[in-house]
Amino acid sequence: CRPDPASTLSCMTTLRVGVLAGVAMMALAAWYFFAGRQPGEPASTAGSETVAAAAAYVGSKACAQCHAAESQAWQSSQHAVAMQHATGQAVLGNFNDATYVFQGVKSRFFRRDGKYFIRTDGPGGALADFEVKYTFGVAPLQQYLVELPGGRLQAAAVTWDARPREQGGQRWFRQYPDEKIDHTDELHWTRRSQNWNFMCADCHSTQVSKGYDATKDSFKTTYAEIAVGCEACHGPGLAHVQWARRKGNEPGKGLTVQLDERRGVAWVRDEAGKPVRSKPRDSEREIEVCAQCHARRAQIAEGYRPGRPFIDHYLPSLLTPALYHVDGQQQDEVFIWGSWLQSRMHAAGVTCSDCHDPHTQKLRAPGNAVCAQCHDAPKYDVATHHRHEPGTAGAQCANCHMPQSTYMGVDPRRDHSMRVPRPDESVALGVPNACNACHTDRAVKWAAKAVHDWLGRDATGYPTFAAIFYAAAGGEPSALDQLAGVAGDTAQPAIVRASALARLADSGQFTRDFAQRMSQDASPLVRLATVQLADVMPAETRAAVLGPLLGDATRAVRIEAARSLAGGQDQLPQELLPRWEAASQEYVTTLQYNADRPESRVALGGFRAAL
Repeated sequence: CRPDPASTLSCMTTLRVGVLAGVAMMALAAWYFFAGRQPGEPASTAGSETVAAAAAYVGSKACAQCHAAESQAWQSSQHAVAMQHATGQAVLGNFNDATYVFQGVKSRFFRRDGKYFIRTDGPGGALADFEVKYTFGVAPLQQYLVELPGGRLQAAAVTWDARPREQGGQRWFRQYPDEKIDHTDELHWTRRSQNWNFMCADCHSTQVSKGYDATKDSFKTTYAEIAVGCEACHGPGLAHVQWARRKGNEPGKGLTVQLDERRGVAWVRDEAGKPVRSKPRDSEREIEVCAQCHARRAQIAEGYRPGRPFIDHYLPSLLTPALYHVDGQQQDEVFIWGSWLQSRMHAAGVTCSDCHDPHTQKLRAPGNAVCAQCHDAPKYDVATHHRHEPGTAGAQCANCHMPQSTYMGVDPRRDHSMRVPRPDESVALGVPNACNACHTDRAVKWAAKAVHDWLGRDATGYPTFAAIFYAAAGGEPSALDQLAGVAGDTAQPAIVRASALARLADSGQFTRDFAQRMSQDASPLVRLATVQLADVMPAETRAAVLGPLLGDATRAVRIEAARSLAGGQDQLPQELLPRWEAASQEYVTTLQYNADRPESRVALGGFRAAL
């Protein structure tokens, strides 16, 4: 993974990077989290033991005592081995005195006294021996974590390709083979961009506390469980264990969230033969639990509990040009969620576990059968629909509707926006399409003509914003009104609407009434992006638009509003000043917690200078 320079949500890029890279906890935020409330709410009347139990983690072994089948399924998943101690059972790489030479550096992999070592170029560029403390991941690659001074765990540069040999695996390789990287480069394995404490830990372990000490410039990172355990998705388990022991009958069973959005739901076909849920999905609980890791996002607060709003703890990237193509297809490593929110499936109420077993992580059915759970196979899994010989790669639903991109050198990941192949948009907008992903020897115009000949017209699909985003990227004046139209269209996915606002913000061509209307939108993503509009407004207007957002239900919106209002807070009505103080303290806490990043310190300095 790489740092995310493109995840900024405002035009104040230099100061904003610290916010987006930031994470927040420290004493105040931790206190609010464990008490389960927002700043300004009254103290809980629950006893301290009840509060402590609701926040206490017991580990996956405790869950297995009652949930044996689920535990066994989980143990077969990559979640269970996302991070492990470097033992003979966990290490997959060849440490039998193997060597790998890259850009003049000869790395050696060996064992000594029952431990695993890598001899490679260190922080100063000289060769040295580094003990492997942990393995990181299992398939299709495995990385190795080395401990450096100050409690830093770093991902070694050379990675093990865990694929079978016949697929090109069982070898050492470098993830960025075309880049010249030495010990002075930010991407060198010893530097911040390869630091586990900040970059990786939160998604590979359960209940991580980064533990950065700014005065000592050191980490004391802890976790409740070394891998992604049961409680990473179900929340802290002690209260649930206590409920089970006393055979309680309260609806929540002591859990922080009930992942029951599929319970009692069936997929039926409407009059047109299209699948619909038997009852609408009216929440995002399960999707947000998955999003904590399967999203391109920055952490703004520690201590996420399943059931809490995702953007209370994370600041997600929108469909920005560096991350997504103008039609919303994945470009950089975006980890599913941002793509999924664009899809017709998401709009129809599909949730992650409709397709994936949440414990094994495997598909609920092989190949096209997973789609046929809802879609009529005699209508769709036939040559008259997919136009390919049955049983071939072209006849696979996922190959047409979920094309792959390869990241980290060997890791192909499918685009979850579930779109109709549009080679005509490849011709007009320069975006990729699934047809030419297979037919690499043919021109995009050939693919566009083939689809047109099949249908008697160009293909159409659920996303309709591509041409507008393309025109905006090209600086066409007419695109500004169209962007505003997309932003205000509640039929569009919320992430698309927010991304339209982000594109509109730099122009300054919008009215105060429009910005105020967007600031009152039901979607927190849209409200979050509205802050960018206010960034370019005069202080008085900015205060009128953003003042109400200082009390927003979600932390990400509150702290962004506080950031934007810095220096203009004297324009706020007197009654909003307490909310300003609380939100600005949350923002400062976010930056202080993330003080291991220099851009966060710059952002903090800029914020205080603005005050």
